[in-house]
Amino acid sequence: MSKLNKWMTWGVSAVFAAAVPLVGLAADDAVSQEVSMAEAHAKMAASADSLEMTHTHLHHVINCLVGEDGEGFDANEANPCHGMGDGALPDSADNTDVHAQLQTAASDARAALNDDDKASAQETAHQIAQALGQAAASIAD
Repeated sequence: MSKLNKWMTWGVSAVFAAAVPLVGLAADDAVSQEVSMAEAHAKMAASADSLEMTHTHLHHVINCLVGEDGEGFDANEANPCHGMGDGALPDSADNTDVHAQLQTAASDARAALNDDDKASAQETAHQIAQALGQAAASIAD
């Protein structure tokens, strides 16, 4: 192998070695963005003027958490996390603690969608927002 080929091989290897940690960072960044957006919509759900708007924002929370291919994704509702990643749950699969927190938040949001009492649904949305804030803090650590 010529010196040029050795340098090229070494250079290409160095580029790939440097890029591997960036893949993890990109996934963490996607999860962080998705969780932050879901948290924002949980807060909107908690303070909405009507039960209908509370439910609308809870749909947005679920869509951000599960992603477009996920269970419970509602294509009839907006997906404020479109283009950020594959959904916070799929994107957090390698972080078991955060993933578990997000699964609980998604489950709670689904339950709150069936709640016909505005105050109760909004209290659940408030709890979801707190849980998502804690998940976001875990991702940042």
